[in-house]
Amino acid sequence: MQKCMSSLPIVFINLSKDAKRRERMTAQFSQMGLTASRLPAVWWADLSEAEQKRYFCAPQSHGRYFKPLSNGEKGCYASHLRSWQQLMDSDAPAMVVFEDDVRLLPDLPQALAAIEALPADGSWDMIKLYGREPEKIADQGPLVQGSLQLISYQRVPSFAAGYVISRSGARKMLEARVPFDRPVDVDIRFWFENDLRVYGVYPSVISLDDTSEISSIWAQKEAPANRLQKMRKFKMKLALSWGNFRASKPLVTAVLKR
Repeated sequence: MQKCMSSLPIVFINLSKDAKRRERMTAQFSQMGLTASRLPAVWWADLSEAEQKRYFCAPQSHGRYFKPLSNGEKGCYASHLRSWQQLMDSDAPAMVVFEDDVRLLPDLPQALAAIEALPADGSWDMIKLYGREPEKIADQGPLVQGSLQLISYQRVPSFAAGYVISRSGARKMLEARVPFDRPVDVDIRFWFENDLRVYGVYPSVISLDDTSEISSIWAQKEAPANRLQKMRKFKMKLALSWGNFRASKPLVTAVLKR
């Protein structure tokens, strides 16, 4: 297998108690010739009250998300925030971030090498490594000739399972999303609120592992949404659709200047 020439730092978010997931991720990176470090996931209840208030804005969330966030969703977001801060504290131009429930696909090393070769000029903030199938594409261009496309989205998909974030992207998220009031993948979908330039790799170069069906940080069964929550969800979807309609989609030509 071709080794990845990318020198971008790679982290995967993992709870201390999830040794099996950690071993599985480590084995995958080793098989692909990639070097990755574990980023300890945040267990929300372990944070001090001051830390929780710094990260999460409860009153605001009632107006911008349709239901209360679980502790698992809060811990997940705080974990991603810490990865972005780690990037900003380093000299790296970008960072690759994974959650620990993904399967790495053979084209990942090539994709990472191609992404590292993109200009670090603020033309892109985030490149998602996983998306929907088929994807709703707004614009596209060759990332890896003959195999992978760099795309922009008609509607940015959910999931924060794997992505590359640049310094400009980390800065935007840390400045605009602390404290947060929605789940991390939902906030990314509202890219137009803080001009987050989100692109994707198509086809996806990671997939969700079977373990993604069983969260290790929050309960799988949730109470059905009540009438008020359904109304809030409808309003949130309208806001998302309207924002996507009004905003100009990022152009791939702005990034692929090679």
